[in-house]
Amino acid sequence: MKKKAIIALCLAVGATAPVHAADFSDPTWPCIQRKVGQLSPGLMWPGPLEAPELSGEVEADVDELVGYLTLRRLPVEETRPQLEAFTAVHGTDPALLGHVFQQAFISLNTLRGRLISGIEEYSLSQIALAERIDSARREMVTAMEADSPDYDRVDALEEQIAWDERIYTDRRQSLTYVCETPVLLEKRLYAIAQMLQAAQE
Repeated sequence: MKKKAIIALCLAVGATAPVHAADFSDPTWPCIQRKVGQLSPGLMWPGPLEAPELSGEVEADVDELVGYLTLRRLPVEETRPQLEAFTAVHGTDPALLGHVFQQAFISLNTLRGRLISGIEEYSLSQIALAERIDSARREMVTAMEADSPDYDRVDALEEQIAWDERIYTDRRQSLTYVCETPVLLEKRLYAIAQMLQAAQE
C-alpha cells in the first residue's frame, strides 16, 4: 500500500513540476520580448557620428554628462539641467552632441550586451534544471516500482526535487524583470538621442 501511495505521489509531483517553455526558435531566449542582439546607433541618430577632436577638459565634461544620461535610476528627462549646463558652456554643435550620444550608446549597449548574455546563460541553466527534475522524477517512479524499493533513495530524490523546483520557480518569477531590462535600455538610448537632437535646434 505504501508503495502505491508513493508512486501516486511521484506522478502528482510530475503533474506540477516545471515543464519546458514553448518551443522557441532560439532555446537560449526565454523572454516574451523579441530578441534584438545588436543595436545600431544609426537607427537612433540621423546624421553621421564622427569623433571630433576635443580637449581633455571638454572630454571630461562629455564623460560627466554621459554619466548622468546613462544613470538608469534617473529618468532621462531629469538629466536636462545637466545637458543645458553642458551646452551653455560648449554649444550645440551637432558633431559634439553626436559624440555625447555615441559615448552614451557605447556605455548602455555594452551593458545591454552583458545582460543578454546573462539571460541566455539563465535560460540554459533553467533548461538543465528542468531536465534534472524530470530525470529525478523518473528515477523515483522506477525505484518505487522495484520489488524491494530503496526508500532512503526515494526520500533523497523527493528532497532534491522539492529543492530544485523551488529554485526553478524563484528564477522564473524574476524572469519578467530580467527580460524587460534590455528593452528599457534600448528605450533609454532612444530618449537620449531625441533629447540631444532637440538640443541642436
